[in-house]
Amino acid sequence: MCDTFYVTPASELEKLEDWKKPLAFQAAHHHENLNVPDSVEVEWRLRDRMKTVSVALVMCLHIGVDPPDVVKSNPCSKLECWIDPFSMTPRRALETIAAELQRQYERWQSKARYKSSLDPTQEDIKKLCMTLRRNAREERILFHYNGHGVPRPTANGEIWVFNKNFTQYIPLSLYDLQKWMSSPSIYVFDCSHAGVVLNLFVKFAEQIDKELEEARRNIVQSTFPTSTSTHTTSQIAPLLPTSSPIHDILLGACSENELLPMNPELPADLFTSCLTTPIRIALRWYVLQKNISRLNPHIDQEMIDKIPGTVTDRKSMLGELNWIFTAVTDTIAWNSLPKENLQTIF
Repeated sequence: MCDTFYVTPASELEKLEDWKKPLAFQAAHHHENLNVPDSVEVEWRLRDRMKTVSVALVMCLHIGVDPPDVVKSNPCSKLECWIDPFSMTPRRALETIAAELQRQYERWQSKARYKSSLDPTQEDIKKLCMTLRRNAREERILFHYNGHGVPRPTANGEIWVFNKNFTQYIPLSLYDLQKWMSSPSIYVFDCSHAGVVLNLFVKFAEQIDKELEEARRNIVQSTFPTSTSTHTTSQIAPLLPTSSPIHDILLGACSENELLPMNPELPADLFTSCLTTPIRIALRWYVLQKNISRLNPHIDQEMIDKIPGTVTDRKSMLGELNWIFTAVTDTIAWNSLPKENLQTIF
């Protein structure tokens, strides 16, 4: 097979109509050398994200006994981690609820180390926190406190636990808790008057900050002994946390003058449900709205609880809902949080 090419003579090109048309992009400014500076990209993602490696689940439920400072409505919310605590013995219910809470957290952080403390004493909390901090080192610890079975936090900055014989409520100082937990940490307080905890937490954090600064000065003095130095490094180091709690994250269920909601159609741990099972509680809240019939009048609670799939499988119905929910909440965070807070949390 032979290909034949025909070349149009130059004399014939001038006769073609297309040849007479003006050329585009031939103005002087089209041929200038543009000195464009290299663009500077702002990296907003943290290169080394801090991980939550340990989780303490502290459950002060005292199932069957209401706190002395709370008068509950009748009927009242009762579900804890979507489990009815009165459908089994109190001890078994406590263990089942703690196991379910751990399972819910594991959906979001499966590699963390979980430890539960059920209706604990002050010494139990101290041992738990210090053990987790020793293992976590410089990584973050999550402290989840469910105080539905104990009195509300005090004005002196105390939450409540139990004595060894389980006959008295014992106050636990937030100041001590901060020292045992050290930093970095994140706290979840699902209890009435949680705003009291937040306000006093900041106050104690500032106090610990000052003590840390003083300890550093004492350590310098102990390194270069003087006649006025009375402390040694070994004496000072165990007394204070390794870093300041001023930048810890704290989440509270309600403000300083509010009680937990008691609507029997909602779970007792509504705040925890919003954190650990957001899709399920969002759908339940949707079903309870009066205007639901505008979209689909046939949706009920039973259907909500039977949505197929898992939140980690986007191909399933539940996974797709979670994907949409995450996109919406991330957008809200992006448009409402300061840049520094957004980077720290996300």
